[in-house]
Amino acid sequence: MTSELNIMDLVRDWLSAWNQKDIERLLKHYHDDVQFVSPTVTTRWDIASGKLEGKAALRSHFLKGFEERNHVEFQFLNVVYGVSGLILIYRRGAIGMGADLITLDERGKALRVEVFHSKEKRE
Repeated sequence: MTSELNIMDLVRDWLSAWNQKDIERLLKHYHDDVQFVSPTVTTRWDIASGKLEGKAALRSHFLKGFEERNHVEFQFLNVVYGVSGLILIYRRGAIGMGADLITLDERGKALRVEVFHSKEKRE
């Protein structure tokens, strides 16, 4: 896995890209064949498994998220390191907390992401 220093650079750039709604820079952090599992996939696309596969599907998902939650900014809280990836913990604006379990390839690209959210507060 990439070094702790490189991981923090990746995390900072990912958060910055998300908060700036920079889809191209954001997607550079994902493997072409990424598997992405999230509660937002279930609610947004009515996919019971919550699973998307591939960067094209992820692009559509993120762009829709930018439209629906344009004002939500992610704030870094912590990162926990493992052998093959990390858990990124963040605040999702006023709607709650999030944690992403991310498996990385040898280049630091996300191969698999499983997203967890705290119970959302209604805005």
